[in-house]
Amino acid sequence: MSACGSLDGAFDAVMCIGHHARAGALGVLSHSYMGHEIEDMWLDDRPMGEIGFAQATAAAMGVPVVTLSGDDAACDEMNAWDARVVTAPVKYARDRFSARLRPATEARKAIEEAAAEGARRAPRLRPPVTEAPSTLAVRWQSATVAAQLEVIPGVTLRDSRTVEVTEAVPQLFRLFGLFMRVAASLTDQRPYC
Repeated sequence: MSACGSLDGAFDAVMCIGHHARAGALGVLSHSYMGHEIEDMWLDDRPMGEIGFAQATAAAMGVPVVTLSGDDAACDEMNAWDARVVTAPVKYARDRFSARLRPATEARKAIEEAAAEGARRAPRLRPPVTEAPSTLAVRWQSATVAAQLEVIPGVTLRDSRTVEVTEAVPQLFRLFGLFMRVAASLTDQRPYC
């Protein structure tokens, strides 16, 4: 979620519209930021992708994620991170490249209702701001990416393709942006978002 880069505690809530499940999940166009280059990600050893990172980053800043729409796998992923988030599944994954779609008018109505309910709940869901450190680990397809990222202060190798770093979650989110720029320069694969 690129919006987390400009997010701060002044926001009332975050709504995630049109999301997909993390890399490796059975979801429509499932990936984590960079298509196939990122094989897996963890926050404190908990598997995550863009949904989990967005939720954890917003929560650390004291901003609740209140709504998410996407396929059923994305909605399930969000509910695993925070069951209080109102989700609106607009399609049901059959595999990574096919789904059973809800009719467009029904899908729009579900998103609008989820957004309205999420906004209504937002004041009760505001999490406390936290600076507590967490550990981000990313497994890359390429050992070259991991080796180059290891030169960043604080970044260590778990194995030849997996890097990890410990910081407060908002700092991890910013640092991950640097990870993607390094990976893109080495693999010629740009982030999807």
